[in-house]
Amino acid sequence: MLIDCLAVGAGGAFGAVFRYLCGLVPIKAESGFPVITFAINIIGAFLIGFIVAVSGKRTGFDPRLLLFIKVGICGGFTTFSTFSLESLGLLQNGKYGCAVAYIVSSVVLCVFATMAAQIIAR
Repeated sequence: MLIDCLAVGAGGAFGAVFRYLCGLVPIKAESGFPVITFAINIIGAFLIGFIVAVSGKRTGFDPRLLLFIKVGICGGFTTFSTFSLESLGLLQNGKYGCAVAYIVSSVVLCVFATMAAQIIAR
């Protein structure tokens, strides 16, 4: 159990630091659309879909490696809380169209990215 927790913690630290570094990229949309968080969540959705598909068709994956990647890296890298905060900020600032576009496209594209990754991994 302790080793599992360490694997998740190490992956989470890696994912969180990488997410922080991505957030430093100076990309801002004039509309206020949160491009960086949007991209991070789609990449994370693709990564988790890919790793689940690859590990499911091959035996011998270390369960701790899966914890490290799925729960740790993907959990630390992607950010539903930031997505929620940015969505609320857009709504509170009267950018309703941008908010709806962000919310709908994030959900649809993240699910699509996960599905695409599983198809590619097969």
